[in-house]
Amino acid sequence: MSKQSMMQYIKIISFGFMLLCALSLFSCKKDKEDRDDQPIPGGGVTDIDGNHYKTVIIDGQEWMTENLRTTKYNDGKAIPTGLSDATWSSTTIGAYAVLNNDNANDIAYGKLYNWYAVNTGKLAPAGWHVATDADWQGLIDYLGGDDIAGPKLKSNTGWLDWGGGPAANTTNSSGFSALPASSRDFNGPYINGATYGAGYWTNFWSATEYGPPNAWYRRIGFYENVVQRGNFDKNAGFSVRCKKN
Repeated sequence: MSKQSMMQYIKIISFGFMLLCALSLFSCKKDKEDRDDQPIPGGGVTDIDGNHYKTVIIDGQEWMTENLRTTKYNDGKAIPTGLSDATWSSTTIGAYAVLNNDNANDIAYGKLYNWYAVNTGKLAPAGWHVATDADWQGLIDYLGGDDIAGPKLKSNTGWLDWGGGPAANTTNSSGFSALPASSRDFNGPYINGATYGAGYWTNFWSATEYGPPNAWYRRIGFYENVVQRGNFDKNAGFSVRCKKN
């Protein structure tokens, strides 16, 4: 083979190698972009009250796709409820509430628990646990990070925009189905209105303490793509999602 032919051959081989690498990189990027667009159903889980929850596998981890609504700890002990605003704001034991004391909200959104209930370690069904701060961050990072994970977590139904119509920034591509359940404030009242009420906002406790008197939580708003990480008073009533051990 002549020197000129050899150089031509090397150029062809080099070009082919570069093309193969480019295609491989594109394929890997495409896989990364699409991996959270194909929810994998989990096996489900049932709590001590007999409530059955659908689940989803995300990054090899099984999560509930519904908010917890048990009235008992997994040892059978009843969780206190029906607390007045004054008692709710001052208690240091686990308790739950239903948004606006309306059974329709219980069915739609599940219970709102204070962090003292979470901290018992008995709130989740056996073999499961309330998601920790690290669990939440791992989930969010897998979905692209705090700034863009919101729509991928939000249910495609239930979220409202400023005018009361359906929110546009929901894809639920992860299958997590986050619901806009609002919350109960640490001093007792339920959070309502066109910015923070049901349909517009949700807060999820983590099982991780920030420090007296607060614990870590995640917040998702109707008009935002971001998932906010913050800490808040343990007497607040937030939604709870559980993850399989």
